[in-house]
Amino acid sequence: MELIPAAVEAYAEKYSSQESELMYQLNRETHLKVEQPHMLSGQVQGQFLRMVSHMIRPRRILELGTYTGYSAICLAAGLIPGGILHTVDINEELETLCRQYFSASGNADNIKMHIGKAADVIEQLDEVFDLVFIDADKSGYEQYYDLVWDKLRPGGFILADNVLYHGQVLAPENEQGRQAKAMVSFCEKVLADDRAEQVLITIRDGVLLIRKK
Repeated sequence: MELIPAAVEAYAEKYSSQESELMYQLNRETHLKVEQPHMLSGQVQGQFLRMVSHMIRPRRILELGTYTGYSAICLAAGLIPGGILHTVDINEELETLCRQYFSASGNADNIKMHIGKAADVIEQLDEVFDLVFIDADKSGYEQYYDLVWDKLRPGGFILADNVLYHGQVLAPENEQGRQAKAMVSFCEKVLADDRAEQVLITIRDGVLLIRKK
């Protein structure tokens, strides 16, 4: 299902800040060499992540789901001096590509990449986060939400990607795939959590912005 018409997406791209040459090259290399390039945040969502990070000015960020590092570089742009972004991915085959672009971005010292299962890495991190970006396996969102909650400072934010899951969440339940059902269940969980307030933003594949009260 096309949630955002191509003409609207093109209009949004026109009036959003353009990718830097580095981000353009990462975008292009991902599409040429890596499977499922639609997973990359891209210009508009990447700029949204960058702006959110600049607004918050975080000291610590946690990203679950690195892929090729595009979103990590965008999020790291808003870190305060000395800030750290921890990013986690299970796919070790993409580590070299990620580190290459982290280095080229000038933020290599501020990005710590972890290879492994997200749940295991979260439990090992002794940090208090200002911002968390969840973009890993969809069936794990509810568990990740629970695991990061006590590590998120009061007033901190969680961004959860793909909550519209290609529009499948709008279909009758018996027509939804497993991933779409997981997204609906996650959104219902957050909605019922009186410790949080949230807004679902219809950018790209849907982003749920959550604030810890």
